Amino acid sequence: MASLKKNDTLELTAETLLGNGNAICRMQDGFVVFVPSAAPGDVIKAHIIKVTKSYAVAKILEIIQPSPYRYEDGCPFSKSCGGCTFQHISYEKECEFKENTVNDALARIGKLDLRVEKFYGAKDTCFYRNKAVYPVGTSKDGKAISGFYAQMSHRLVEHDNCLISNPIFVKIRDRIIDFINENAISVYNEETGKGLVRSIHLRSTKNGNISLSLVLNGKELVSKVVESKFVAYILESFPQIKTILINVNTRNTNVILGDDWRTLFGDGYIYDELLGRKFRITPASFWQVNREQAEVLYSVAKEYAALKEGEKLVDLYCGTGSVGLCIADKGTRLYGVEVVEQAARDAEFNANLNGIEAEFAALPTENALDDEYVKNLCPDVITVDPPRKGCVGAVGKIAALGAKRIVYISCDPATLARDLAEFETLGYKAVRASAVDMFPRTGHVESVVKLERTSL
Repeated sequence: MASLKKNDTLELTAETLLGNGNAICRMQDGFVVFVPSAAPGDVIKAHIIKVTKSYAVAKILEIIQPSPYRYEDGCPFSKSCGGCTFQHISYEKECEFKENTVNDALARIGKLDLRVEKFYGAKDTCFYRNKAVYPVGTSKDGKAISGFYAQMSHRLVEHDNCLISNPIFVKIRDRIIDFINENAISVYNEETGKGLVRSIHLRSTKNGNISLSLVLNGKELVSKVVESKFVAYILESFPQIKTILINVNTRNTNVILGDDWRTLFGDGYIYDELLGRKFRITPASFWQVNREQAEVLYSVAKEYAALKEGEKLVDLYCGTGSVGLCIADKGTRLYGVEVVEQAARDAEFNANLNGIEAEFAALPTENALDDEYVKNLCPDVITVDPPRKGCVGAVGKIAALGAKRIVYISCDPATLARDLAEFETLGYKAVRASAVDMFPRTGHVESVVKLERTSL
């Protein structure tokens, strides 16, 4: 390593894939070199762009011998956009990597004798996302532009297509950008905090209906007259848009959405389906971005829950109620807890829509578990689907509810393994695990684990 320096050129062989799309290469002395967009097995001519005491970073100058896992990248923007990290490898290798990632976390972090029994790859790896958020920026000539942020930055990457999003989204986005430019509407500047339009938020459903939200650094799109003009302009080209909203976010923050919403057209929500159940979705509510794979995930969760008629189900971090309502039967007593008040209201509406008896509370899970009513529910089954940080501060309280079974859905194998290890110390053993590729061509993977109570 001592002789390695910036701007050196050398031949390397890629060994191990990482979740961010980089590959690990090693020099003869074992010194690690990270190479973006390299596939395991690639023999490459690499140009060193950074050297530290413990590692170096290089870029590919030439692929001398391609890996058998290398995939001809169909996306011209994947190397600059921060969305997809696995467009350069075969989907088979991507699934293998994700399954190994979950198993490694269970063994290394959780110290658990548990492995994934089945990995559910996606049938479709393109155009599966039913949600997109497009930040809006300004070009060098002062025109409004839109795209995605480059990886680990807020540098806007323009693109005219996205291989994983609903193809109609980019067409709607471009039409909105045309309206902004034609009407000389200002665009938000992160450095100055001035300008109006911040981002474009889109969602679609199984039957093709779409909700559109404009996130503004202000209360209205210039004026009520301009807003009416905008609605007519967009609907003329895209009648499948069933509701249009304004979200007000005047804070100097990277958080996309503000707290205030106003409906310009439609009801302010759209309907979708999962496993034969209907759901009303508002823009701020959590909803899985891959509907087909969500059905796979919830089917596994339902199998693991093994609910019997008359049993009580407590659904924590419940969002719009999708997990609990897909698992519960009409004879199940369902109680859900969700931190977002609008999502909890949606969950209550969705329960009524599907004829399922349920109650939902808008409380942080940690606080809800201190509620005497919740403590006395005596659930038979608990489902948890927490954010990436996992069940921080809640594992002990969840275990104290004394359910026979816990079904844990996770989007982060590391925090999942950590929590499972803690559950085991409290009398709950993880006995089954599956993984579902909810986000093909990205580094993310979803897991579902069944825990059984081993002590009273």
